[in-house]
Parts: sequence; C-alpha cells; structure tokens
Amino acid sequence: MLTALSIRDVVLIERLDLTFGPGLTVLTGETGAGKSILLDSLGLAMGARAEAGLVRAGAEQASVAALFAPPAGHPIYDLLAEQGIDAEDEVVLRRVLGRDGRSRAFANDQPVGAALLKRAAALLVEVQGQHDQMGLADPAGHAALLDAFGVPPALRAEAATRHRAWRDSVTALAAARAAIEAAQRDEEWLRHAVDELARLAPEPGEEDRLAADRQRLQQGERRAEAIAAALSELNPGAAGRGPSRNAGPAAALRAASRALQRLSPANTTDPEAQPAMAALDRAEEALSEAENLLARLAESAEADPRLLEQAEERLFALRAAARKHGVAVTELPTLLADLRTRLAALETGSAEVDALERAAAATRTAFAELCARLSAARREAAARLDRAVARELPPLRLERARFVTDIAALDEAAWGAAGADAVRFLIATNPGQTPGPLAKVASGGELSRLMLALKVVLAGGSPIPTLVFDEVDSGIGGATAAAVGERLARVAERVQVLLVTHSPQVAARGAAHLRVLKQTAKGRAETHVQPLAGSERREEIARMLAGETVTEAARAAADSLLAVP
Repeated sequence: MLTALSIRDVVLIERLDLTFGPGLTVLTGETGAGKSILLDSLGLAMGARAEAGLVRAGAEQASVAALFAPPAGHPIYDLLAEQGIDAEDEVVLRRVLGRDGRSRAFANDQPVGAALLKRAAALLVEVQGQHDQMGLADPAGHAALLDAFGVPPALRAEAATRHRAWRDSVTALAAARAAIEAAQRDEEWLRHAVDELARLAPEPGEEDRLAADRQRLQQGERRAEAIAAALSELNPGAAGRGPSRNAGPAAALRAASRALQRLSPANTTDPEAQPAMAALDRAEEALSEAENLLARLAESAEADPRLLEQAEERLFALRAAARKHGVAVTELPTLLADLRTRLAALETGSAEVDALERAAAATRTAFAELCARLSAARREAAARLDRAVARELPPLRLERARFVTDIAALDEAAWGAAGADAVRFLIATNPGQTPGPLAKVASGGELSRLMLALKVVLAGGSPIPTLVFDEVDSGIGGATAAAVGERLARVAERVQVLLVTHSPQVAARGAAHLRVLKQTAKGRAETHVQPLAGSERREEIARMLAGETVTEAARAAADSLLAVP
C-alpha cells in the first residue's frame, strides 16, 4: 500500500509530507483548496505526463516521492529485479520536474525511464476518476479479473503449461522444417564440402601438432646444414665440394709438415724445427678428431626434407580449408560433424518432421481441450459475476443499468497462455440499449459508480494494493451517497482506498480523514493538509452538510453519520 507521499514545490504546495494507513482515507476540502493538486502530484510520481506548469512559482524544480510497502511476492519485486533494482520491503517512486519541463524518474533511487516508472506504478496504484478511468476500464485486464473472481487457479495453470508445450512443439517443428529446406537448397555444396573435409580428415589439436613438428624439422634442417658447412670448411673435398686435396686446413697442415721435413738431413731431426713439427702433429690430430666428431654429428642430425615438406603441405591444407569456410582450424572437425548432420537430415529429416508434426498436433489438441474447459469455467464465473454486480447497481442509482461479461472465441493465432477467450466487461445504462465498452457507454459519474460496484465484487482478485477514487460520489446524495460510502468501506477492508469526496455521507465512512485547505501567507496562497480526528472531523463533516454557516443541527447530523458502523 501507499505509506507516504512527499511533495516539494508543486503548484501551491511548497513542502508537504503525508502518511497513509490501511483502509479508507478520505480527503475533503472546499472547491479550489488543492485536492486536485494532490492527485496531480501522485500522478507525477506514477509516470503521468509532466508539465512545466506544475512547478511552483519561484522554484527551479518540483519533486514528488511516493513510498509503497507492497506485500510479499507482489509482481513489483519481479519487475524491479529485471531492471537490476534492489527492493526488499519498500518501493520508492520519485519524479523530479524542472522548470523547463524536463523530468527525471527514479525507482529506489535508481534512475529509470518514465515508461518503467509508469509500469511500476500501474502495479501499485489504480486511479478511478470521472475523467481518467484506468484499470477496470482497460479490456486487456478483464480476463485476468474474471479468472481471479471465479476460475480455479489449477485450471489456469494447466492452460499455461499446455500452451507452453504446444508452442515448444510448434517451434521444434518449424526449426526442423527450416533445417531441411536449408539443407535442400545447399545440397550440392553440402555434399562437396563434406567430401572435401572428409578427405582432409581434420583432427582435434592437429594444427598445434603440425606447427610443432614443422618447427622441429626446420630446426633439424638448419642444424644439419651448419654441421655440413663446418665439415666442408675442415675438408672441402670430403664434403663434396670437389676432389682437390690442396684446400682446407687438413691439406695445409700436411703441406706445412712436409716442408719442415725437407729442412732436416736424412734420418736426423732439426732441433730447432722439432717444436714446430710437434705442434703440426698435434694440430693434425685435433683436426682429425674434430672431423670425426662432426661426422658423427652429421649422421645423427641428418635432416629429412620429405618429412618437413609433408608437414608443411598438411598444415597449409588445413589452414586453406579453414579460410575457405570462415572458421578456425580448430573448428574444422566440428564443422565437418555439423555438415554431416545437415546432410543426414536430408535422409532422416522427413521422418523427424512427421514425428514433430504428430507431436504438434497432439499438444494442440490437448491445449484446445483444456481451453474448452477453461471457457466453460469462465462462462459459469461470468454468470456469477454479472449477478453479483447487478446486486450492487441499484443502491448506486444504476438500477436501469445492465452489466454483461462478454466472452468471445479468439482466432487460433491469438491463443495464448491464458486460453482462447477474449473477455470484455460491457455496460448498458438504459433499457433496450446494446451493451458496449465501459468507457464509451457510461457518463463520468455513472462510470465512477460502476467502477465502484465492480471493485466491491472484484477487489479481492486484483494484485493492485491501492485504489484512488476521485469524486466517485459526484452528483449524488442522500441514500445513494450512503450506499457509495458503505461500498467504499467494504472495498477498503481488502485494499487501501484513497478518496477525494464532497459527500459527508461518504467522508464519514473513512478510517482516516485529511482536510485540504488553502491558506494565504505573505501574500502567497499555499495548500496545506490537516489530519482530522474527534471534534475537528465532526466540524468538517458538519461544514460539508451545512455550508459556510455550521449549525448545531448540522453538528448533530454529523454525529449521526459518524455513528454509522
């Protein structure tokens, strides 16, 4: 319910903080005191159109905050959660309006759009006035209200379940048909692609393995080339660069050794040449050892160009196929499996479609059967609702009116989770008149009283916890006004009701009474709200009965009205 309303700088209101309790709260006051300003302020917080004229003269902006305490499990919590807005046990809707006409909206201090603010408010407050009927006047909600009034919840839940099963089967059937049609259109390409990829036979992780093998083989080839180059420098002839024995360090060492040997006489050794000869011998031995080591390395590092070529050809083939199909190489095995599945669908698809068609037909039949039961339950509930509303109309001076709940079959394309019925509340205000939509047939006062009659019957089935009635008693008095007050009190037993009224009979029914008055201070008119109780409330109701001059008779009549249980 609405627990508090905070208003700043709206028209004649500079600063106003109101609190509300459960039950029926009445707002009274002389014409022009500012009761409509309170409703306009509440409407601003509910997402109504923002007009710069609402900003109080001299102020830069107006603001209104409405604090609600919805019951546990109320739909408002789901709506706010969808928007990422936290809400535990309170919801604050706030609107700030600048002098330039621009406004900002907030839900629990989180910025929101005006559209979301309006959606949230529609779950919390319903306004019934002579000139702006909402809620019950909207046919979109009539089926839900009728169901809440008299259709078993289990039947409605089963309808939603069967509708979901039917729609799921229809969706699966459509998807299967689309897959087959797509496969048939691309059959030639599909077969070619499957054949090509099947010959390629890509394997998971193959690209990484091939890249590693390629790198290893390239490194081995470079190693073998380096070893061969080293051998060729030591012994060019042995490395295959020609038969010459006069090139390379080995030949040079032998030539140097022979030259030194010619310096010595036969069978003798030149003492001075001996160290050089020994050094040449050691060098020749070291060179021979180096040649042997390099030869062994060459044997172990012998590269296989054929293996490198094969690895590169395979890697390049995989990457070319990936580019052709617009996927990563790692996705080629999955692509092949998908293409094979699509190709297989050409062969098995017809049988699958047949099975899905049977399933769709079966779920449709099951839903249609449930809809027939739901329609029968609604017709029975509609008859009870019509009788219940009819009993409420005569005391509200609508004895000639006829209320009708119209139930019509929807086209199959419009079937939904709520069934196959279009439900409308219709009214005929005069004998012989064809019933028509509520908002188009009844006058403002008639429509307000009709809405009240409906609320008396339907209030328990609506999730909206707060109702606002704006002068529902306009143009009536006496017994009719008393009947209106009695019914408002009954509605207020189930939901919170806020009522703007000029009727003392209605005002006397309130559990709480607020008087709206306009006062002038420092040459400026301001609207204030005064809670009334005891003698003050008695005096206000007496004023409503007698006018400007309150008599003792009026006070006695006020006592009589306040004494009505």
